[in-house]
Amino acid sequence: RAVEVDRPVPGPRQVLLRVRACAVCRTDLHVVDGELPDPRLPLIVGHEIVGTVVESGPGAQRFRAGDRIGVPWLGATCGACHYCTEGRENLCDQARFTGYQIDGGYAEYTVADERFCFAIPEGYPDLQAAPLLCAGLIGYRSLVAAGDARRLGLYGFGAAAHIIAQVARFQGRRVFAFTRPGDAEGRRFAREQGAEWAGDPDEAPPEPLDAAIIFAPVGALVPPALRAVARGGTVVCAGIHMSDIPSFPYSLLWGERVLRSVANLTRRDGEEFLALAPRVPVRTEVRAYPLERANDALAALRRGEFRGAAVLEILPQSPTA
Repeated sequence: RAVEVDRPVPGPRQVLLRVRACAVCRTDLHVVDGELPDPRLPLIVGHEIVGTVVESGPGAQRFRAGDRIGVPWLGATCGACHYCTEGRENLCDQARFTGYQIDGGYAEYTVADERFCFAIPEGYPDLQAAPLLCAGLIGYRSLVAAGDARRLGLYGFGAAAHIIAQVARFQGRRVFAFTRPGDAEGRRFAREQGAEWAGDPDEAPPEPLDAAIIFAPVGALVPPALRAVARGGTVVCAGIHMSDIPSFPYSLLWGERVLRSVANLTRRDGEEFLALAPRVPVRTEVRAYPLERANDALAALRRGEFRGAAVLEILPQSPTA
């Protein structure tokens, strides 16, 4: 619901941002629908934020007033546990997440720890940059988890898949897309983004895959994905939430197939992907909604009514540089 709240004040190492755009992620749906445990309440959701720095809190020196920066899902970590010190801060037990334990970007202003923010690459307007900050980052981490797979299957062709298909093609991989059953428009969209084949999730691809990434939060996709990958292949579950995985015969896993998950992201993921995106160049297809229609955007995402990503446009577009 829409409410008036006080403008937040930046604390130590934080920056105050005037939000320009915030992409709408399926994780927002999981939070709003109560599928993720223990969110901070009351809560402002949204974690794919593009904003302009208004002021800096004590000790914040990375950015200046007027800088356009991005805020991702990972909002804070302890920095001291073995996960943090080993470069796996995405697994930190004390991690806090934007739009979940920290107020997010479905708002005119927000604050963020400057250490977990990113400079926005040149050439991306606000609306096109916002999906890079989660669909892009989590998609990139999932692609890395898939290893050097040359034949890559993407299950669920939404915001993340349409970005990662472009990256995979840039890297010389072959992309096979699996869309909702009977979704002819989804298949067409997948082929436009570089997929050489597109079909229903239960269809066998024209040849065995080296790896598959499941972006849809549907546990029932795991058995057909395992069936589609060759021996030694990997199936990556990319979502923070997934419905239960049904039982399946051991023969689907046998042959040194690997089933693994991806949890959150690291700042290194962000730095690597945001340097790579302009080289591809990644082009995000977006549908804009004003802030007051945030619930409409969430409902449309739930129904799968658009291609690419939905983005809340909080302010008019900034220059591309």
